[in-house]
Amino acid sequence: MRLIGMLDSPYVRRVAISLECLGIPFGLEPISVFSTYEEFQRINPVVKAPTLVCDDGEVLMDSSLILQFVEATRSGGDSLWSLGDATRMQHEMRAVSLALAACEKSVQIVYERKLRPPSAQYEPWVERVQGQLLEACAALEREVQTRQPVFVEPRRQAGITTAVVWQFTQSMLASIVVAEKYPGLVALSTRLERTPEFRKYPPVGPGA
Repeated sequence: MRLIGMLDSPYVRRVAISLECLGIPFGLEPISVFSTYEEFQRINPVVKAPTLVCDDGEVLMDSSLILQFVEATRSGGDSLWSLGDATRMQHEMRAVSLALAACEKSVQIVYERKLRPPSAQYEPWVERVQGQLLEACAALEREVQTRQPVFVEPRRQAGITTAVVWQFTQSMLASIVVAEKYPGLVALSTRLERTPEFRKYPPVGPGA
């Protein structure tokens, strides 16, 4: 399998770390949807990262669907979810849904500020997206503070996705998502960024 995309994308990094945690071999090809658009387009005409090229050449997209496919077909029964514990798994999915919402809103703000000319930026929309981002981060902080068992095991999707997204917000929007307001997320990120899986796939790339 081939994973296409840059690790400064939280979606690509989330998949890479998850595959590493599951012990699934893959090749990482750091191709940018911006600086190497045409090269990416030759692999996947949709030009969406992450892209997973399966062993038979078929292309899959969307980080969650890629990970769902891999766990169902390649993991040998291993999972980054607490299978068999419905309550724990519900809490994990709640955390991941909040993290992915925060990620989506962060990306929207970054694209608006870095890719759209200032004259074309619509401030009421930016303010709404920023409010959604902050609400997601506040809710995620509460999850980390009140449901710590969900985040204790480093090889669980709740912790992986939350830590990856937190790092992205801090690298791109630290003036908006102020770290001092989220001590639980800071501690979780600090702990997981020290693990071998996170260190093997650092968030490097050209950015937007």
